Amino acid sequence: MVTYKDSGVDIVAGDRAVDKMARYVRSTYSPQVLSDSHGGFAGLFQLDYPRGLLRREYKDPILVGCTDGVGTKLEVAYRTGIADTIGIDLVAMCVNDLIVQGAEPLFFLDYIAVGKMNPEQVASIVKGIAAGCRESGCAILGGETAEMPGFYRPGHYELAGFSVGVVEKTRIVNGSQVRPGDHLIGVASSGLHSNGFSLVRRIFFGKGRRWRLDKPLDALGCTLGEELLRPTQIYVKPVLKILRRYRQKRVVHAMAHITGGGIVGNLPRVLPNDCDAVVRRGSWKVPPIFPFMKKQASVPNAEMMRVFNMGVGLVLVVSPFFSRSILQQFHRMNFDAWQIGKISRGRGKVRFK
Repeated sequence: MVTYKDSGVDIVAGDRAVDKMARYVRSTYSPQVLSDSHGGFAGLFQLDYPRGLLRREYKDPILVGCTDGVGTKLEVAYRTGIADTIGIDLVAMCVNDLIVQGAEPLFFLDYIAVGKMNPEQVASIVKGIAAGCRESGCAILGGETAEMPGFYRPGHYELAGFSVGVVEKTRIVNGSQVRPGDHLIGVASSGLHSNGFSLVRRIFFGKGRRWRLDKPLDALGCTLGEELLRPTQIYVKPVLKILRRYRQKRVVHAMAHITGGGIVGNLPRVLPNDCDAVVRRGSWKVPPIFPFMKKQASVPNAEMMRVFNMGVGLVLVVSPFFSRSILQQFHRMNFDAWQIGKISRGRGKVRFK
């Protein structure tokens, strides 16, 4: 007699994982989540819930959706055995993409694939996802945990996230208002975030390189593992607060989430064809991990800027008349932010000076 468990799929362990993650999932619920959708076939989300959020806040609501993962940062999580922060990265990579459109996150869905079901490991991942969702003000509406024996190496897993938000149609932030003279505000990253880890792994774990992840490093003020696993900063709360403060004015003209490709690759995505972003070198604080990596592998400056966020995780293009006020608001909310440049006439490129 052959059973499903004999083929590598443990249904009992899967049920245990669902039970263990349940309290984390429920911790993200808002009044818009109908009943307890955890464990069901699909989640139910009431757009116009009893307090009338949509009637009060939105006249012409537009749903905004996006999806992302955390890339090869997962390799660091495998090596350390730490799984309760990578879920924060998963949420951050999605909701930060939502807010640059001006959207408020509503709910989040996740996909977790494992080679062998480890209920404690899966629950730890979901713990991080729940923490990210609470920070973003969105609910975990559903997810999928797939056990795929022989497909992933022991201890390895894959993650994908999906988020949906809402924005008033007339308040969509899309770059159409960007004009010469606008100021660029850079908001600090927490470090590497979740991008460029193929190069990170090459620097620290490539041929002939075996850096210990648990060894404290004076240059970083922590262990290498702690630095590499530092969760991606979530910008939802401060950005939404600023957008709501200026909701009657066109103050924030564009926003760019600085991910793989750095400022060079991401900021042009929100620039008109006749405008350039002129970025001032040295106008923001660069976290120590970046010069540390550059030194270890002699990575060219241009390559560092092209791959990593270099300490700026979000860029806002704003009216010059309000840039100082917006900077002060970020500082009051304990986010480091700097004016890092201006918009000039050009061809939709980023230039450094």
